[in-house]
Amino acid sequence: MALDLSVFERFAKTFQKNDILFCEFEPGETFYLIQSGRVEITKIIDNIEKTIDILNPGEVFGEMAILEGAPRSASAIALDQVKVLEFNRENFEILMMGNPQIALKLLKLFTKRIYDQKRRFMILTLEDEQARVADVFLMLSETGTVDAPTEEMREFKTTVDDVAHWAGMSPEKCRTILNHFMVQRRVDIFDDRIVVRNISDFIRFVSSRRRNSSAVGH
Repeated sequence: MALDLSVFERFAKTFQKNDILFCEFEPGETFYLIQSGRVEITKIIDNIEKTIDILNPGEVFGEMAILEGAPRSASAIALDQVKVLEFNRENFEILMMGNPQIALKLLKLFTKRIYDQKRRFMILTLEDEQARVADVFLMLSETGTVDAPTEEMREFKTTVDDVAHWAGMSPEKCRTILNHFMVQRRVDIFDDRIVVRNISDFIRFVSSRRRNSSAVGH
């Protein structure tokens, strides 16, 4: 069931394309629920700004400012004209006390967002770029945003640009890797979807690269 937050319309804010909603490391006192538009979440990793998420309407971000009172762990940038509901600690407490059902749904969203952020960060910790691309498909498969025509085949309604964002690399580099996978008959690339022929093959591939990376780290 969708969240009915019309009563909180007075907390609505609109940002224009390319507006910065907040920056990594700055103090955080608010969190946001997207009503329309998309928001890009970026993070500095090894002195390079990398995209770690693209958020859509209905998603929450910036919640750690409320839950932990911590500085921003990433930056948020409007990809389109974006309308959000902006909550601070004070009006969030009002929401918690006056609308427990809505508050519970928001807390579940928080829990999912924290898991998703950790999972996406795991992708970026892989040094092997091919493994990062493969791990994006594992992440999408885990979240259920996928069709499964057969026991091993997975069909993802996603684009090369989206995969590149999640893998923290340029679209050109991502396409080169995907073309390499296609030559290996691991994937098929279409205009509106990407098919992974054997998801277990990618699971083994990413696991081996993660083990190798951990061994080198030690």
